[in-house]
Amino acid sequence: MKDQSRLRHIAKAITWRVIASGTTFLLALIFFQDHPQALENATGIAVAESALKMIFYYLHERAWYKFRFGLVKK
Repeated sequence: MKDQSRLRHIAKAITWRVIASGTTFLLALIFFQDHPQALENATGIAVAESALKMIFYYLHERAWYKFRFGLVKK
């Protein structure tokens, strides 16, 4: 099994956040569709959610990397 660099973990976190935050933005836009500032509200939610969850994802990924659970020796 090849070692994974921290840069790889960061890249995975960023690409996933783009997908997940886009989904959050669209959902917030749908929920706020009748509000005069729907676009601003949806954008604010997506930005805040993105920053927090990217940090949490990275920490979660690094924690799993330290444990051997589910890994098979070759």
